[in-house]
Amino acid sequence: MTPLLTLQARLRTALTGLVDDPAPYVAMLKPTQDARHGDYQANCAMALTKIWKIKPQEAAQRIIDRLPLDDVLDKPTIAGPGFINFRLKDQWLAEQVRAMAGDERLGVPAVDHPRTFVIDYSSPNVAKPMHVGHLRSTIIGDAIKRLLSFLGHKVISDNHLGDWGQQFGILIYGYKNRMSRDAYRADPVHELARLYVEIKKGFKSDEEDEAGNDPVQQACRTETAKLHAGDPENIAIWREIMPYCLADLNAIYERLYVIFDYTHGESHYQPMLPGVVADLQAKGIAVETDGALGIFLSDKPDDPPALVRKRDGAFTYTTTDLATIKERIETFKADEILYVVDSRQSLHFKNLFLAAKKWGGTIPMTHIAFGSVLDAHGRPYGTSKGGVPLLVALLDEAEVAAKTVFEKSIADRLASGHDVPDFTEAEKNEIHAVVGIGAVKYADLSQNRLSDYRFSPEKMTDTDGNTATYMQYAYARNRSIFRKGNEDPARFRSQPPVVQLTHPDERALALLLLRLGEALQGAAVEYKPNVLTGYLWDLAKSYSRFNTNCPVLKAPDASLRESRLLLCDVTARVIQQGLSLLGIRTVERM
Repeated sequence: MTPLLTLQARLRTALTGLVDDPAPYVAMLKPTQDARHGDYQANCAMALTKIWKIKPQEAAQRIIDRLPLDDVLDKPTIAGPGFINFRLKDQWLAEQVRAMAGDERLGVPAVDHPRTFVIDYSSPNVAKPMHVGHLRSTIIGDAIKRLLSFLGHKVISDNHLGDWGQQFGILIYGYKNRMSRDAYRADPVHELARLYVEIKKGFKSDEEDEAGNDPVQQACRTETAKLHAGDPENIAIWREIMPYCLADLNAIYERLYVIFDYTHGESHYQPMLPGVVADLQAKGIAVETDGALGIFLSDKPDDPPALVRKRDGAFTYTTTDLATIKERIETFKADEILYVVDSRQSLHFKNLFLAAKKWGGTIPMTHIAFGSVLDAHGRPYGTSKGGVPLLVALLDEAEVAAKTVFEKSIADRLASGHDVPDFTEAEKNEIHAVVGIGAVKYADLSQNRLSDYRFSPEKMTDTDGNTATYMQYAYARNRSIFRKGNEDPARFRSQPPVVQLTHPDERALALLLLRLGEALQGAAVEYKPNVLTGYLWDLAKSYSRFNTNCPVLKAPDASLRESRLLLCDVTARVIQQGLSLLGIRTVERM
């Protein structure tokens, strides 16, 4: 049990019998911002003065008098207008860290009531290469999946690919009319990407094409309709180019360290769509509207319906999404469905969830929205006219930046007379990849997901401050202590020594280590990975102070040396576990 949960349980005991429902007051217990005021602080006494008709300090004292201290708490103090300051006993902290060292889950228990989540993220358009706009959904979704899974839930990831829409009509038209056969043989993905951008650039705008007679755009629609109708030639082209598109996507996912349980494109659901529409009609949910079929989601006459079948008989994204929901409930037995999609799609998901509810959907469905990646002018990236940076280019640039930083670090250490490991070329390449990709992912995940942010390769690959590289270096530096001392970290896990907290920096580090569970719960509940990155940043800074002020291998005596080695090992494990839950790897030497 985390320190917060331990204190909340005692505060709940103290308030039981004094208020009808202790829960809202227990929730007012928070970590302090200043260690001089203790470890945690509660302002519930001020909220209770109106109920009890007494002064805040008196209300605080009434709570303290009923508070079980046991071997956990020092006597709480009252500060200012009624804040209750809690300080955990050093001995209790030491015992909890020792227990944490011997636990493969680092003291984080699995949830009592696990649920089954289906999480939908990444979901790129297969017909064109992934660009920087796909980064957020992919890595935020992956981090949320990892977090929920670690906490004990069953999490099924489903990459809902765009593999059947108009984008393939564009490619098929290009394949038939504008493709360079030599270029296609040499590099199919590059040629298909060129075709997509070239043809899409040639489309007339809505203003230019008021009569709807853009011949190229109409030809692409015709090729799409033929594909959906099962035209043998178009199906054959679709089957030919799909493996190239998927191989390109999978290469990106492999570099990003992202794995999906299922990859079901829109084509997977096409056979189900007539049945979905028929059922919606039979239940009176979908009705005719101007020759089409739609679901009216509000009573306002001016609000348009959510179309499930167009006048020409084509199905819509809403139809496909409803079929997807049906399968996820019936096949995956989902308790909740999560969609990690940018905030510009909020209206679509609001309407989709309303339509699903009308159809009989009873499980929660949550849109985990995030802000846009903006270009240098502050505008969301889009690929309609080309020019958006490709994701593979960003990853390449990040690895080059990591290589530059790594080589400079080696040169600086050699110039200062320090020993430098004899890295093989394979080790160097692994470090460049781990550090470079980690920098990109951490730079995004450390943002509040609801905020927009400007795409900046320089910022993403920065190695100073709150960055993945700082965390990875803290981990590698920690591991070097054990190599230098010829110590096996495993023994501090199988037979943890007694922990001593003789220095303020030892105590501060121990308290932060024990807050791991709080950070993971906070990140998972809010679906915000930046809660975890914030915790890791605080931990790395605390470890740096500990490492500076508390000699480990040269500790004053053997027992303190053992204790500090244990604190080092637990810190390394927490950093490695935290980064892993963000989809970021570590290396043993840097």
